[in-house]
Amino acid sequence: MGKWLQGAQEVRAAMDMAGAKLDDASALEAMALYPLWKAGQAYAADARIRYGDFLYRVVQAHTSQANWTPDQTPALFVKVSLAEWPEWVQPTGAHDVYNTGDKVTYNGEHYVSLIDGNTWAPDAYPAGWEKQA
Repeated sequence: MGKWLQGAQEVRAAMDMAGAKLDDASALEAMALYPLWKAGQAYAADARIRYGDFLYRVVQAHTSQANWTPDQTPALFVKVSLAEWPEWVQPTGAHDVYNTGDKVTYNGEHYVSLIDGNTWAPDAYPAGWEKQA
């Protein structure tokens, strides 16, 4: 292995280690630290990757496939966001259910979950959500 390749690998490893220690707000400010998503790559749970203009966190360890892109596979990825009222997304498992106090935007309206383990949309189970004025 050439010295340049070895040096590049050492820099990448240092970037990965530094990026893993950042909170979400800092990670969003330093997105260039994170590798781009690619098919055929093994991803560990909690790793962060870039896809398009967004940063995603890996929900469960897997080897990516071309049709499992972060924006289309919520069972594998969640978008890193600091939005107070993120868009409601259909939960796919225990890792991404809504719990009491979680805030969402649904059909342009703001809602707060009234229950833990909430997997229903506000219009599908209104008793699980409180619409905000």
